[in-house]
Amino acid sequence: MSNASNANAGAGGKPKTAVTPTRADNYQEWYQQVIAAADLAENSPVRGCMVIKPWGYALWENIQHVLDGMFKATGHSNAYFPLFIPVSFLEKEAAHVEGFAKECAVVTHHRLELKDGKLVPAGELEEPLIVRPTSETIIGASFAKWVKSYRDLPLLINQWANVVRWEMRTRLFLRTAEFLWQEGHTAHATAPEAVDETMKMLGVYADFAENYMAMPVIPGEKTAGERFPGAVQTFSIEAMMQDHKALQAGTSHFLGQNFAKASDIKFLDDKNVLGHAWTTSWGVSTRLVGGLIMTHADDDGMICPPRLAPKHVVIMPIARKPEDRVKVLESANALAAELRAQLYDGTGVRVELDDRDIQGKRWHWVKKGVPLRIEIGLRDIEAGTVSLERRDQDTSAKTAIPRAELVATVGAILTAMQANLLARARAYQTENTRVIDTKEEFYAYFAEPAKKNANDPTPIHGGFALAHFNGDPALETKIKEDLKVTVRCVPLAPGEPGTCPFTGQPSAKRVVWAKSY
Repeated sequence: MSNASNANAGAGGKPKTAVTPTRADNYQEWYQQVIAAADLAENSPVRGCMVIKPWGYALWENIQHVLDGMFKATGHSNAYFPLFIPVSFLEKEAAHVEGFAKECAVVTHHRLELKDGKLVPAGELEEPLIVRPTSETIIGASFAKWVKSYRDLPLLINQWANVVRWEMRTRLFLRTAEFLWQEGHTAHATAPEAVDETMKMLGVYADFAENYMAMPVIPGEKTAGERFPGAVQTFSIEAMMQDHKALQAGTSHFLGQNFAKASDIKFLDDKNVLGHAWTTSWGVSTRLVGGLIMTHADDDGMICPPRLAPKHVVIMPIARKPEDRVKVLESANALAAELRAQLYDGTGVRVELDDRDIQGKRWHWVKKGVPLRIEIGLRDIEAGTVSLERRDQDTSAKTAIPRAELVATVGAILTAMQANLLARARAYQTENTRVIDTKEEFYAYFAEPAKKNANDPTPIHGGFALAHFNGDPALETKIKEDLKVTVRCVPLAPGEPGTCPFTGQPSAKRVVWAKSY
């Protein structure tokens, strides 16, 4: 992706970057270093968990704020349910417990006692408790009490919470033992109503990803092998990261009556007939912050889409002489007030005034990905201008712009940046998506390259492959074993029938194949 990078040449003529290694040198380590450079998060003393630092949490708060409004606009209400789930609740839905059993953290005792100078578990519980990996079963118990009649439906509930899944191989934001998320849970009188809800919320996720994260996605249905445990159908939005891998950025599940039967969610319909409700669940997590990084960041650090950026503008006063400082700070504070009074995306422009007298503060904000950086000094004040830098452009590019013009157009500039980031990411996805009709080309497309191209910041070969598939789970497993490639989704968009290149059998439409996180 042609993201902005520092064009200043270093030793040997190689471009200097704020983050090392670069994407081309070591993509996985680059990702970790962007997180460190932007001060987003760090590993915690508890293995597999993370501390989300203020800048990273501000991104999550903005994600949460926007999505919460979208959920409420579609009729959902927030509630909260217990962190602990009796093991017997999970046992009620066999497919569900089998799918999560290996990831469950289990509480077996309710206190500690001091013995020989050491704290040891004591007070064994009558029934072990599972630390919430997902909440279908515990929320189902409440739904069973709340739902008695068709007049109680639909029941549309969302929960913002943390969950624990005991992951062995973790990576900040993308896969951690504990993470933050939202999980929507709904109950309906009929299957069509539940299906409509499932698709509506998938659409909300796609809208959010593209119009707020500036991250293009492909909505589609998961194959049986990738389906949520216990669900009838699972749908997802799939995004392409800069190493060509897919990120599952959100899921929406039609659960049928499976969980309703397990939790005994029954109601009398309008004909006074008792039956089980039809339920759904859907969720996104702090994984979205990882998606932001891998969609937009470059070798100089984070790039925040303006609609989610913790700060839209940082103003950096430049006073060459101590006697100039008071005048420069006065002008900078006045500019900050003027910018905060402007509207962008329905709210005031978020401005940071960094008046620290330190070296390197410009790069501090480059690495954090603030959309607009403004420098103002005595000469700027005299000329009625400011020095403007955009994070979606080369970090060495500065523009002198009249101060009044900046104030009048700051919202338009941020809007243009948001659109530019989406267009750039969409072009990248298109450039790295290929229609494939033969097994030989498919295997070659996903084969590891013999060597990396130093000019290509995407060392992993392949991208998204649009190829026909006969739907055979055994074939999907074989391709996963051979290439670490899976069917990411069967796109919702219409497609033409054809022939599966692996079996020669008929295929209803092309599916999206890719390596994934």
